[in-house]
Amino acid sequence: MPLSEQEQRLLDEMERNLYHGDADFVASVGRASGRVNYTAIAGGVLLAIAGIGGLVLGVLLQNWFVGVIGFAAMFGGVLLAVGRRGRPAFPSSSSSSAAPRARRGGFMDRMNERWERRRRG
Repeated sequence: MPLSEQEQRLLDEMERNLYHGDADFVASVGRASGRVNYTAIAGGVLLAIAGIGGLVLGVLLQNWFVGVIGFAAMFGGVLLAVGRRGRPAFPSSSSSSAAPRARRGGFMDRMNERWERRRRG
């Protein structure tokens, strides 16, 4: 069953809004800068190795406190080695791209309004 002209227009507009929304998301998150922080990687690897040593030492000494500290150091080292140092993954709520969206209403609000208009006739 083919779509009516109004349904086709609605589908096209939804598709355009989806592409626009994805472009906003990609622009807000941004791409990786391409720089590798070798100091953070080296420090993280060394901390993770020290953490593994502390974990093994805790098991050998049968001291859970030393093992927990070793595990925490190992976990922190991995986070340090693979963590992002750039801008935050999600933009703050005060970003300039969020302001126009709030004024004109959200995508779902507009779709709900159109649905209600369609149901009323």
